[in-house]
Amino acid sequence: MIDVLDHGYVKLVDQMGSELSIVNAARVSFSSESSSMSRRDIRLIQYLSKHGHMSPFRHVVFSFEVKAPLMVARQWMKYRVGSDHGPDTAELLGIVVPKEVQDSFYELLRQLEWMPAGDDEGFGDRFYARNEVSRRYVTLEPEWYIPDSNRWRSAPESKKQGSGDPVLEDTGKVLTELLQQGLRDGVLRYDEAMRLGVAPEQARGFLPSMYFLYTSWRWTASLQAVMHFIDQRLVQDGAQSEIREYARAVYEEVHSAFPNAFEALTTTI
Repeated sequence: MIDVLDHGYVKLVDQMGSELSIVNAARVSFSSESSSMSRRDIRLIQYLSKHGHMSPFRHVVFSFEVKAPLMVARQWMKYRVGSDHGPDTAELLGIVVPKEVQDSFYELLRQLEWMPAGDDEGFGDRFYARNEVSRRYVTLEPEWYIPDSNRWRSAPESKKQGSGDPVLEDTGKVLTELLQQGLRDGVLRYDEAMRLGVAPEQARGFLPSMYFLYTSWRWTASLQAVMHFIDQRLVQDGAQSEIREYARAVYEEVHSAFPNAFEALTTTI
């Protein structure tokens, strides 16, 4: 487990596959497999990545437990096991399938009872797993991410960036104190609502600064999706500072077991 921010963490709780799983998923096309990693297998991983053959990388799957502020959690929600495709041929041919064709495909799945009627999540979403703790059902001690005085950032000059340079430390101290004061007032109202017997799913409305409120969830993702998340939130510029710290923790949890895959993918994604 890797601690992140003041109360958060990233913990790898389960894993399926290895680098050998990647090469054997690719070699099955020729009805062959490797029993141990060789230099030839490393070159195959590099070839797969270079030429965009991503499906073998989806045979490695990780499951993480994450505790993070809601502002981080909501950014994280978009990352799925692989990619959200319609019919499989779309990926193979590299084409965009018209919506009416996708709708016909999904309707066929429903007729075959492979997809429930009225399933609004879509076929691709069924390969995605994210389960979050619910304050509707459990009463958790509220915890918030409270930035130190040196972690407050100014508004950016460009709207394409989320934040600018750090504010002055004296300004940061004032902001931290204001936040703490608002949190204390909100907790008093929340506790009073709970004392009066209000349902937790409504009482939580009194909790202040919801975007700084911590939540926890399980995230299951393929190696390809994990690498995409790391690339978007750690390697490339412009990501929010807090989620960059979580992306770095994810990287530290898994990269040592997949050195060749990480080296190959970071040069192409």
